[in-house]
Amino acid sequence: MPGSVRLLFLGDIIGRPGRQALDRFLPTLVEKYKPSLIVGNAENAAGGSGLTPDIGRELLSRLDVLTSGNHIWDKKEVMAYLEQEPRLLRPANYPPGNPGRGYTLVTDRAGHRVAVLNLQGRVFMEPLACPFRTADDLLERVRVETPVVVVDIHAEATSEKQALGWHLDGRASAVIGTHTHVPTADEQILPGGTAYLTDAGMAGGFRSVIGMRREQALERFLTSLPQRFEPGKDGLVLSAVFVEIEAGSGRAVAIKRELLVEERNDD
Repeated sequence: MPGSVRLLFLGDIIGRPGRQALDRFLPTLVEKYKPSLIVGNAENAAGGSGLTPDIGRELLSRLDVLTSGNHIWDKKEVMAYLEQEPRLLRPANYPPGNPGRGYTLVTDRAGHRVAVLNLQGRVFMEPLACPFRTADDLLERVRVETPVVVVDIHAEATSEKQALGWHLDGRASAVIGTHTHVPTADEQILPGGTAYLTDAGMAGGFRSVIGMRREQALERFLTSLPQRFEPGKDGLVLSAVFVEIEAGSGRAVAIKRELLVEERNDD
């Protein structure tokens, strides 16, 4: 089938402010890019840590696939939902037997088959199975179904994300990083046709520390004492990336970052 997959990928959605940022800004991006597939990372969508079934269903009324990361396990009620909802992913390189799945195959609004993979890095994070070798195994399976493959690499280290981008160049259509909540400015199309961005950023409170109330973050840094973190509510921000992918070849032909901000104070 000729044509292209028009992917809109949203950074980590942080609590209620992140969902409010979707309400405020997603229609603008949809109007501008007319995406055929919308993917967002939802591991922090419930109270800033974890996901509940109700919030998952709310998000999937607007987004097509939800990826996640290490915080997906923070709300125990999500365990059964991970098993029931094929459009909600957890990192594929967690040990076998854990609830849920690490990839899914969906059909976009233009009728194109798309594979979405979710991986988690190991540098400064849990000692999981190798994300590089896990990606190799998954790509053997999904590329039989479609050449269009989107990868969310949820990782701390920029070097690990960049290395995975090069490792998958020419085999994945897009490799997009999440987890740090701070958008990077290194969007590019690698020589093999893979669109790459180290981190897509977040949807949440604008004047915050990675989406959390800045006063609580400062207290933690100043005292080194544990703090209960809550999503910041001062302003709204939505960072995202748009990727256009040739449906026939799976090669990316365009990539563009977006950062939308509303400065207001609800505190």
